[in-house]
Amino acid sequence: MTTIVRTEKRRRGVFGILVWWTFLAFNAVMASSLFYAIMFTSEKVGEGLHAEMQAGKAIGETSTAAALLWVWVIGSVILGLIVALTRRTRGSRSQKID
Repeated sequence: MTTIVRTEKRRRGVFGILVWWTFLAFNAVMASSLFYAIMFTSEKVGEGLHAEMQAGKAIGETSTAAALLWVWVIGSVILGLIVALTRRTRGSRSQKID
C-alpha cells in the first residue's frame, strides 16, 4: 500500500523578513527605553529640590514613561498587523512512501 505524505514548509518573503526584524527591533528598543526611563525616574526624584518641584518632576517623568508605553503599544499593534498581513507563503511537497 502506497502512502502519500504531504509536507508544508512555510517561508517568508524578503519584505516579510524585513518587517519581522523591524518588529523585533522596535520592541527591543521600546522595552529598553521604557526600562531606562523608569530606572532614571526612580533614581533621580528627590535630589534636594523643594517638595513642589519634586512632585512636578515626578509627575512629568511618570507622564513621559506613560507616553513611551502608549507609543510602544500603538507601534506594536501597527507593526504586528503588518507582520500578520505578510504571512508566510505555503509551499507543499508530496512524497510517496511504499
